[in-house]
Amino acid sequence: MKLMTAVIPCYNSAAYMSRAIESLLAGGDEMEIIIVNDGSTDKTQEIAEEYQRRYPNIVRVISQENGGHGEAVNTGLANATGLYFKVVDSDDWVSEKALLQVMATLKELIADGNSPDLFLANYVYEKVDAKKKKVINYNWALPKDRIFTWDDIMHFKQSQNILMHSTIYRTKLLKDCGIRLPKHTFYVDNIFVYQPLPFVKTLYYMDVNLYRYFIGRADQSVNEQIMIKRIDQQLKITKIMIESHNLQQIKSRKLQNYMIKYLSMMMAISSVFLIKEGSEESLEKKEDLWNYLRSYDKWLYKKIKSQILGRSMNLPGKFGRKVVEVGYNIARKIYGFN
Repeated sequence: MKLMTAVIPCYNSAAYMSRAIESLLAGGDEMEIIIVNDGSTDKTQEIAEEYQRRYPNIVRVISQENGGHGEAVNTGLANATGLYFKVVDSDDWVSEKALLQVMATLKELIADGNSPDLFLANYVYEKVDAKKKKVINYNWALPKDRIFTWDDIMHFKQSQNILMHSTIYRTKLLKDCGIRLPKHTFYVDNIFVYQPLPFVKTLYYMDVNLYRYFIGRADQSVNEQIMIKRIDQQLKITKIMIESHNLQQIKSRKLQNYMIKYLSMMMAISSVFLIKEGSEESLEKKEDLWNYLRSYDKWLYKKIKSQILGRSMNLPGKFGRKVVEVGYNIARKIYGFN
């Protein structure tokens, strides 16, 4: 059995997918790379098949009708044989040095009988034209270089959410928890990092800059104008996450608080882009979202509404909306997220 499966969802990725593949090949024969061609119309399939021909013991190519990023991840997970599972988007890549460090650490943990359910490492914003790269680490939020549980976690800053870029899940855990990402939907990575969390019992954090998250393509899903156009998909994902767990039943108070914080961020993202769009219809959608949360889970609504993000998203009138926009622009400059 391979140590790790890395899935690369590809849709018309011919121009940049090689960098992702090449970086993962550093893992050698202990790495399984599954390239999922999600109905591409460019040379993605040809490039993928060439890598499969050159590295038959490492690279597998699976072609499917277009189903979106989530369906490509579903396909990769269904076919994964590695003990651990990592998603690498086709326009991103990993540090080869950090990958070897992570794989060596995983092997040691497995040999000692301490394989964690979730392995975490840092990610780096590779933003076009940025003068300085922004590294997202989990210092002061997670214990380093040891197995720990949710009860050991500390305070997460707003920039320290656990994202798909930082996660390596135990493959069996993902399969056992029944995760299934929706087809033809953007922003499913939020479900991927949120839904399995209550099933995770043990974690390990390694302070290395593993994942390189590229930001700068005009058609990228995190581009601000594209996010505004796709706000209905963001709303859909947020509602799926709200419905995925009854957070009152989460036994670990620290995990419960973290998941509330993550949902608070999701509510804030939807609210911000609806406010920035500014039409009467968008402002009504914002109100509908908060009313939906209140009607679905009044306890959760009160928890989120009481947090700083929740309070700020509901400041009244034009002045309140202006405060939200200014706050968002400041946060974007600080964190460099799009």
